[in-house]
Amino acid sequence: MQIFTKAKVYDFMKFKIPSTILSAILFFGSVFLLTTKGLNYGIDFAGGTLIQLKYDKEVSLDKVREALAVNETLRNASVTKFGNEKDTHEIIVRFLGSSSDVGSDAGDTVKQLLKDTGNVEVRRVDMVGPKVGGELRSKALMAIFISFGAVLIYIALRFEWRFAIAAIISEIHDIIITMGAISLFAIDVNLDTLAAILTVLGYSLNDTIIIFDRIREGITTSKRDDIAGIINESVSSTLSRTILTSSSTFIVVFVLYNFGGDMISGFSFVLMVGVLVGTLSSVYIASAFLIWLKFSVEQYRNRLNEKLKQKRERERERAKFEKGVV
Repeated sequence: MQIFTKAKVYDFMKFKIPSTILSAILFFGSVFLLTTKGLNYGIDFAGGTLIQLKYDKEVSLDKVREALAVNETLRNASVTKFGNEKDTHEIIVRFLGSSSDVGSDAGDTVKQLLKDTGNVEVRRVDMVGPKVGGELRSKALMAIFISFGAVLIYIALRFEWRFAIAAIISEIHDIIITMGAISLFAIDVNLDTLAAILTVLGYSLNDTIIIFDRIREGITTSKRDDIAGIINESVSSTLSRTILTSSSTFIVVFVLYNFGGDMISGFSFVLMVGVLVGTLSSVYIASAFLIWLKFSVEQYRNRLNEKLKQKRERERERAKFEKGVV
């Protein structure tokens, strides 16, 4: 009981209905985006060639596209900025195919085609074959499913079934909305993005488990009999920890996103979305679903008391046996 008297209790569950409605809109909107727009696979998973170019002055992307269109393979190449959006000195050219499809060397071929657009330097050339890309994509999906399956098993073994279902719903909610943001903002899905998604999965699970552990503790120590009140006490008692952890993590990732460059922008963007969604879902989705699932504090306490009674009975029987009393 002492853990709850030190913290002011906030009525978080007062907002369970509007927060659930908002989460449902984001969730089904993300599902819609994933089924219609899909994901923008990078060369790690889709295969193809990526060429990073640097000009000594500002260049028009339309002129670059026109110059590349002379080559049939490069006609449908994707040309985008690299780095600061206000600075078009560096660009990225992506296309399906390898060096053999455009000439002896993809970098030299592209540089030759763009010689009239300005003084251009080839900074980087990355190539992944379509077969290798397909294998990486399959292994990436397998990694996500295996990780998520392991999480489900862990939750099912650790918690009472209503806690487990609420935690599983929260995890699915976080991953789908994060992937929906990836689709909405056309973030390249590559190995870095996959690492960020798995990190979000672990972060969200950790946050949910901490709150659920405190709720279970509150059921046995609080004088309240309603689950909503116990949730409010439990979340309030962990509020300072949640704010400090989430805010410090978000600040670090935000700095990486703004100053880390394009190489890790996708990774840091996914983490930013995941930290926000994971923190809010631990309170307003995972905890609220305990109420939607009709969790009974009285029945849970009765089960705990029955288990405690059985444990004491076993201890008495063992003590009698050790003393030689039949």
